[in-house]
Amino acid sequence: MKSVNSSLDTLPTIGAPATRALDNAGYTALRDLAGVPRAELAKLHGMGPKALEIIQSALKQHNLSLG
Repeated sequence: MKSVNSSLDTLPTIGAPATRALDNAGYTALRDLAGVPRAELAKLHGMGPKALEIIQSALKQHNLSLG
């Protein structure tokens, strides 16, 4: 998996359906996702395993993680 350079103020680059799902759920920045249970995000329509891995990788760069 390629390295993802991310800011805590923006969402990482993921597919449009996953980005819309996060936005609709009120998650507008990477920092909003820290500690959120992976299973909760997986329930969002449009959120797939690849997007979850990208998010986890981006959080890891800041010593954070999904819940």
